[in-house]
Amino acid sequence: MRVRRCQHLRRSSTSASVSEDWYLFRSRDDRAAENMATDEALLEAAASLSRPVLRFYSWTEPAASFGYSQAYAEIARWTNLRPLIRRPTGGGLVPHDADWTYSLVFPANHPWHRLKAVESYRRVHEWLQHAFACLGVAASLSSCCQRSVPGQCFVGAEQFDLLHTGRKIAGAAQRRNRLGLLIQGSVQPAGILVKRDDWENAMLQRPPFVEKIDWAELRIEGNLRQRIEDLVREKYGQASYNERR
Repeated sequence: MRVRRCQHLRRSSTSASVSEDWYLFRSRDDRAAENMATDEALLEAAASLSRPVLRFYSWTEPAASFGYSQAYAEIARWTNLRPLIRRPTGGGLVPHDADWTYSLVFPANHPWHRLKAVESYRRVHEWLQHAFACLGVAASLSSCCQRSVPGQCFVGAEQFDLLHTGRKIAGAAQRRNRLGLLIQGSVQPAGILVKRDDWENAMLQRPPFVEKIDWAELRIEGNLRQRIEDLVREKYGQASYNERR
């Protein structure tokens, strides 16, 4: 797996000088239901995978996702994007018509699982900040809150969101349970003169929280593939689930 080199920056005070084994899964374009089903299936399989997973993915058509507890009727009024898909994580409305999406899955025995939600949120956006800095794009973590519209993730900003020229460019939602930790993130790259492939490669270069990550390709097959198909058929592909609130 070839990864473009970028200059290493000062690491966060929370980093540890160790090497870790991670999976990398570039799944690219999928339907909205399959994207959400894949992330949930990876969370369910976190223990058997036994190492973290970084997944990069895209959408076959413009869509919008919304938080697990949000009301479908409100979301439908806020956006014309369709389909609308309920995420397995919290957070607000996220448009997926031009964004770069990724997810992270950690097994329950990994240190990230023990972090408070605010700390894992800060750490993932420090990672993105570092990757953009490698590409010459200055970004900062929001110190507090900007005026926002409740329930809409990219209107305004919350603490530790990623900002570029004062605009929020990255946010994330989390789900932490006994199985592990799932983080679903979105980068809104409008106005940033960086190619997606370059950003993905920069994400793989010495993140600020660890000395080194050894990446292995994750293949989706067997029981994991079947579980994704079951979740699409029985859950995320069903209006009764997405519109139930």
